[in-house]
Amino acid sequence: MSIRKLQAVVIASAFSIFLSTGLAVAQDGAKQDMKAAGTDTKNAAKNTGHAVSTGTKTAYNKTSSGTQTAYHKTANGTKTATNKTVNGTKTVGKDVGHGTKVAAKDTANGTKKVGDKIAGKPAPQ
Repeated sequence: MSIRKLQAVVIASAFSIFLSTGLAVAQDGAKQDMKAAGTDTKNAAKNTGHAVSTGTKTAYNKTSSGTQTAYHKTANGTKTATNKTVNGTKTVGKDVGHGTKVAAKDTANGTKKVGDKIAGKPAPQ
C-alpha cells in the first residue's frame, strides 16, 4: 500500500505543479495582453496626432496659397481698373477740350455774323 500512496502523492504533486504553471502562464499572458493594448493605444494616439498635424499643415498651406492668389488677382484687377480710369479720363478730357474749342469757334462765328448783320455787311456765300 505504500507504493500506492507514493504513486498518489507523486501524481497529486505533478498535477499541482502542472496547474500552478498553467495559472502562472495565464497570468503572464493577461499582463502581456494589457501591455500590448496600452502600446496599441499609444501608437494609435501618435498616428492620430500625426494625421491631424499633417492635415492642419496642408490646410494652412492651401489657405496661404489661396490668399496669395487672391491678393495678386486683386492687385492686377486694381491696376487694370486704374489704367482704364486714367485712359477714360484722358479721353473725356480731350473730348471736352475739343468740344469747348468747337463751341468757342461756333460762338465766335455766330457773333461775327450777328455783328456783320448789324453793320450791314453782306453774308458770305
